[in-house]
Amino acid sequence: MSDTLYPNGGQLRQRLIDKLLLLYGAARAEAVYQQLIEVIGKEVTPPPNDLHLSERDVILIAYGDHVRRDGQAPLATLRDVLRDTIGSSINSLHILPFFPYSSDDGFSVIDYYAVNPDLGTWDDIAALGSDFRLMFDAVFNHMSAQSAWFQAFLRGEAPYKDWFVVVDPTTDLSMVTRPRALPLLTPFQTADGEKHLWTTFSADQVDLNFANPDVLLEMIRVLLFYVEQGADLIRLDAIAFLWKQPGTTSIHLPETHAAIQVMRDVLDVVAPHVILITETNVPHDENISYFGDGTNEAQMVYQFSLPPLVLHTFHTGDSTALTQWAKTIQRSSDRTTFFNFTASHDGIGMRPATGLLTQAQIDALVQLATDHGGRVSYRATPDGGQSPYELNITYFDAITDPQITATDPDLAVRRFIASQAIMLAMVGVPGVYFHSLYGSRNFNAGAEQSGHNRTINREKPNADQLL
Repeated sequence: MSDTLYPNGGQLRQRLIDKLLLLYGAARAEAVYQQLIEVIGKEVTPPPNDLHLSERDVILIAYGDHVRRDGQAPLATLRDVLRDTIGSSINSLHILPFFPYSSDDGFSVIDYYAVNPDLGTWDDIAALGSDFRLMFDAVFNHMSAQSAWFQAFLRGEAPYKDWFVVVDPTTDLSMVTRPRALPLLTPFQTADGEKHLWTTFSADQVDLNFANPDVLLEMIRVLLFYVEQGADLIRLDAIAFLWKQPGTTSIHLPETHAAIQVMRDVLDVVAPHVILITETNVPHDENISYFGDGTNEAQMVYQFSLPPLVLHTFHTGDSTALTQWAKTIQRSSDRTTFFNFTASHDGIGMRPATGLLTQAQIDALVQLATDHGGRVSYRATPDGGQSPYELNITYFDAITDPQITATDPDLAVRRFIASQAIMLAMVGVPGVYFHSLYGSRNFNAGAEQSGHNRTINREKPNADQLL
């Protein structure tokens, strides 16, 4: 393979070797580089100088089974509904994880290479790709405890013996940043006895060990497979937690950034049109660090501070915090931009409001969520306490008190549309959650039934009720 000079400086070999040295040390970097080149498997081409995005781009966020119809594959139903409603007014579609899974509504992936048969097939994905630019999820921080890879690990089978993060339970992990109020380590019985595995999000979501280069190489293969299947944008889910190091926060580590930059280098070679977007539900300054130098890491980052700031503005009638923050927003380069949203399949993150709102203002939003029929999810803090992590509520019900909605629905609609207009006006690409199209209300019955707070914003109605 040739070693083409990149327009933004540096040759492919040196760009990769520099990162592999940080990740795997001098003894292994060269061998990993050679394996990586074999995975890439084609002559290099220079990356583009533009982002392939414009003011016409809007991304809809939806589950593969967000609407259902008897006798039809949900992915096909989704396509029919979108063609009959939004048509060409929205040109891109983020299909939330559509792979076989065991929990967390798709984010505990059993098989990265398959479509969940309950949703449809790769042909259904391709059909959606004929109408929309597609975003796929790369859920690389962790995978299902029911996956074939993890089950092989439990049996002690090669090559999976070192694919997950085993930790001595006596290790001091008090510095680790936690997104949940759940145990960080989960015990599993293996062929070699009980072992404790790193599980950032739940006992069913076992973290992959990127300190093993074979894991990185396999995830690169998955990325390239997604490109082959029509992904134009790839969302790196929970990517901030990718690299684990006891004695540190294990979030935003230099190795995590290096791993993302390797992915970017590979895509710049094989599929320069594909955009990486990082999902990092953290304070603003930490979030935008994933732009790297503006050319070498994610092309897009989620604008996580926007949802709580817009909500605060409508709750108080005071736009000071939103305005002051908005004045600081600027693109890091002509090859990066923001992914703006107010609602998504998750809740309204509170960590991104840190430093932008006072604690009293954050507490007021927590109270607002409960007053408006929503719920609050918490995360564990290093001092052993808990802190609000996200508000679980539809954005429509968050913006306006449901009692007012009942008496003056026109006012509620106008308030919600105004909140969306703010999002649409921000620099970057707008992201519209499926339920925002319909002004959906809190799905409390679903949350009660599932036992999960996030279900309140994940109702999956019958298609014929919407058309």
